[in-house]
Amino acid sequence: MIKFSKPDWDREDIMAAVRKAKKSLSALSREHGLASSTLSNALQRPWPKGEKIIANSIGLEPENIWPSRYLVITIQKVLLTNSPVKRNILRSVK
Repeated sequence: MIKFSKPDWDREDIMAAVRKAKKSLSALSREHGLASSTLSNALQRPWPKGEKIIANSIGLEPENIWPSRYLVITIQKVLLTNSPVKRNILRSVK
């Protein structure tokens, strides 16, 4: 089982951060031309568009809020570069 250095934010913590930014998920949904309850889907399951809207509203990147959802993307970025991390990964696989 993979353990992440940082856990995904709790649903209530995300909603509190949005409220601190003087918004609600419903208002944020409507601002982006979505139905009022649409953004709440991103709290329950992966939805990159919704995650980005929520993260932008509180001044963060989606991968900071949901690291488990973005692990694969991060690994792909590392493997597409010629970085020391990539070389170490490839050495350990051989």
